Amino acid sequence: MDAFFHTHTNLVEHVNAPVRRRLMDEINWNDRLIGIKGTRGVGKTTFLLQYAKERYGSADRQCLYVNMNNFYFQGRGIADFAGEFCRKGGKVLLIDQVFKQPDWSRELRRCYDCYPQLQIVFTGSSVMRLKEENPELNGIVRSYNLRGFSFREYLNLQAGQHFEPYTLDEILGGHEEITRGILAKVSPMKHFQEYIHHGFYPFFLEHRNYSENLLKTMNMMTEVDILLIKQIDLKYLTKIKKLFYLLALEGPKAPNISNLAKDINTSRATVMNYIKNLADARLINIVYPAGQEFPKKPAKVMLQNSNLIYAIYPIQLDQQQLMETFFVNALQEECSVNDGGKQGTYIINEKEKFKVYDAAKPKMRFNSDTTYAIYNAEVGKGRQVPLWLMGFLY
Repeated sequence: MDAFFHTHTNLVEHVNAPVRRRLMDEINWNDRLIGIKGTRGVGKTTFLLQYAKERYGSADRQCLYVNMNNFYFQGRGIADFAGEFCRKGGKVLLIDQVFKQPDWSRELRRCYDCYPQLQIVFTGSSVMRLKEENPELNGIVRSYNLRGFSFREYLNLQAGQHFEPYTLDEILGGHEEITRGILAKVSPMKHFQEYIHHGFYPFFLEHRNYSENLLKTMNMMTEVDILLIKQIDLKYLTKIKKLFYLLALEGPKAPNISNLAKDINTSRATVMNYIKNLADARLINIVYPAGQEFPKKPAKVMLQNSNLIYAIYPIQLDQQQLMETFFVNALQEECSVNDGGKQGTYIINEKEKFKVYDAAKPKMRFNSDTTYAIYNAEVGKGRQVPLWLMGFLY
């Protein structure tokens, strides 16, 4: 146990979290079992360590961080370890990558039943379905999702600001005033293209090649987050990777399921299941017409965030594609996003029609029932809202 505390102290002392994530204040930290999901690379480990640092400091032995990558846990279950931790006065156990432990959900249930004085906070992949696939956790686990950096978080970091998020209604009703307040402190457009290229994943702060790091992360998403957690045989990995590559090259459009099935030599049903797995891993976004969902054919498939587009070779940089990818990524957690039936159009929350539109194009006749998320513009007017401001939703 002392070795784990030594590692914990060292990690907490040296944790570097330059941006305080909004989720830190949204979690009910009084719950006994808390699951934090998120795609690989968004900073879940840093989040746990930052929580430990804020609430307990590095030397308080009531709190302990452990990673299931440690080979120690191949021979010992979480519940037995938790029992020893409790007997030594432990109260909060932070478990990273919980899915690496065999029977992890049953182990957590044992902890919950046997150690009522213990709180467990654990991280897992976005692919995991905590309640649907683990009925023993129903009613006892509270699940949250940690996302990559929003444009607001990236801008705060790069410009040394402390801008707060806005709801969609606040943006639609007061974007001109909100924009004036932001422009008085910083020019967002000076940072927006950088964010589109490399601002979503926090590891852009590391002194490593971002594109190579992102490619490694994308491969881990398929090899671990999809194959391991979904229990898919390794021999199908090349099919999943090829499907992802083909979808990436196609850009935001309705996939031709029959052609894709031929390309990767499998059935249409399997292609649809793989598409769902890629979406769960946060590699792609699936956009359906209003009222439809999986297993229906999507109206549009696109990469999950714009940074991923730059990692695909050969790079096919279409500005409209980049901006639509940003738009869907920015809104998808806070709102429902459905296909609007025409190029660049989306239905938000089943009522509000949006069109992602290039403000540099010749002026067109704007429809009164549509809100235009305009790019290549720092400010908007009326129903023309600057697209970058959608990055302030979280």
